[in-house]
Amino acid sequence: MTGTRKQPDQNEEPRGSQAQSRAGEPGEKQPKAAPASVQSVDRAVSVLEILARLGEAGVTEIADELRVHKSTAFRLLGVLENRGLVGQAKDRGKYFLGAGVLRLAGAAAVRLDISQEGGPVCRDLADELGETVNIAILDDDAAVNIMQARGPASVTAQNWLGRRTPLHATSSGKILLAHLPTTLREGLIARTLPRLTEHTVTGTVALRGDLEAVVEQGFAIAVEELEVGLAAVAAPVRAHDGKVIGALSASGPVYRLTEDRLTELAKRTVAAAVELSRRMGYGF
Repeated sequence: MTGTRKQPDQNEEPRGSQAQSRAGEPGEKQPKAAPASVQSVDRAVSVLEILARLGEAGVTEIADELRVHKSTAFRLLGVLENRGLVGQAKDRGKYFLGAGVLRLAGAAAVRLDISQEGGPVCRDLADELGETVNIAILDDDAAVNIMQARGPASVTAQNWLGRRTPLHATSSGKILLAHLPTTLREGLIARTLPRLTEHTVTGTVALRGDLEAVVEQGFAIAVEELEVGLAAVAAPVRAHDGKVIGALSASGPVYRLTEDRLTELAKRTVAAAVELSRRMGYGF
């Protein structure tokens, strides 16, 4: 038997209008739903937070916490496991935070520690030398300056803080480059490197020789390799395990930083870098 479709009463609001009323008045701007990729990132972070809170959890438990289907939780866990951010206890099927989280946390801790401990060392060295002093750390294929202090003789107001500089053309960059694992270092110097001034070393053989000298002598010097008129010297900063985690540099104009002056600055910068390394736990 075929039923007759009920027609809406004149006083009855159509269902579409009811939905519109709940969503907002006509013409009212509605919030856009988050893109799927952003939602996935948010859920992945939530998974890490859940595991941090619970210690370990199974797929069903995580899915319930996220209010998603088990298959969605399983996919998220698979991606995180592939990146080393979570691990799985094979005997229990439970997931826990992986070593990758420790690696990321360690990198953040190093940056915070070197900034905190480096402040007094930077200021003291800048006062002693009268020049601009920076601390740089490796940022992918560049050096980024995370700390700066200006000495009384500094003639420039240029701010290097937060600036990314090429590894091959700066004293700090050469320190960081010279102490990378061989395979990674060779891959970086084998690329086509930009010539920033006529003094920039861009050839693989020549640059490799420079880096070998840096390791042997314990410091790096760059004269007008990044900018015309600028000279700098840098020394390595080490963590408790001896790994080079940063570079301490002093820079100034070439008319003041002569060869003899750079040699003297190198000695004092190395001494300050040793002190900062000691503050970071190296040598104990």
